[in-house]
Amino acid sequence: MRTMKLGKTDLTVPVMALGCMRLAGADRKQAAEFIDTALGLGLNFFDHADIYGGGKCETVFADLIRETGVSRDKLIIQSKCGIVPGKMFDFSKEHILNSVDKILTRLGTDYLDVLLLHRPDALMEPDEVAEAFNILEDSGKVRHFGVSNQDPYTMELLQRSLRQPLAANQLQLSITNATMISQPMNTNISDAKDPVLDNGVMNYCRLNNITIQPWSPFQYGMFEGTFMGNTEKFPKLNAKLDELAEKYGVANTTIALAWLLRHPAKLQPVTGTINPKRIVDCAKAADVTLTREEWYSIYLAAGYRLP
Repeated sequence: MRTMKLGKTDLTVPVMALGCMRLAGADRKQAAEFIDTALGLGLNFFDHADIYGGGKCETVFADLIRETGVSRDKLIIQSKCGIVPGKMFDFSKEHILNSVDKILTRLGTDYLDVLLLHRPDALMEPDEVAEAFNILEDSGKVRHFGVSNQDPYTMELLQRSLRQPLAANQLQLSITNATMISQPMNTNISDAKDPVLDNGVMNYCRLNNITIQPWSPFQYGMFEGTFMGNTEKFPKLNAKLDELAEKYGVANTTIALAWLLRHPAKLQPVTGTINPKRIVDCAKAADVTLTREEWYSIYLAAGYRLP
């Protein structure tokens, strides 16, 4: 599996991460096959969050890892905290520290390779977050830190107080949800397709060497469904993906991920499937390099335009 450096850290990671959000309700046999298949492919970066399955996803993952017998140093484990479901977002020092302790207990590990703050907290006190991060780093509980769903100025505000560089920003990004790619190309075009406000986040992350981790790389809208196979809403896109899949001898899933990996921002997509076959298809994207013309043909087939 092709690898990359995560942000400014010395951590070498696969160019894809595996989301574990679906583990809680998964068939145990399929879940075990998911872990075995992933590790066999060199996909050892696993993404969690304390709210996934109410914490059960982390517990199930820990059980599965114990059964494989793989050592902790062969795994890269990332988790997120900061959401109190249905109530608030909480980046207080107390909440971050308590959340990490619970995450570590559920995962059965002494440390996280990466901790992300999940959703921006309007009441965030950067100095308080910095205190929490320092305690976690000094105690060895967390090695690297990042954020999720944050805009450039929120990251800049937070980074000013941190001694650790922000390693990653997990953002919603797919072929159909690519405003952070399309808007800069439509600068000074008043009627450009712009369903979601872009704030320069991609270029900010590139300038500051913060790895963007696209979440829901096969989804359109806000959890409205997958564009893959949806020929009613995305006929041209699916036709183009199928055409290129046939050319390269891979699945259309592979091409959809290869589109993200082709971008020079060095993205690290987070897949959400636990289907072993789809994991294999996803992994093949690391070996497919789309031409510039092919990349743009997919972009245009998704409904974007060139001004």
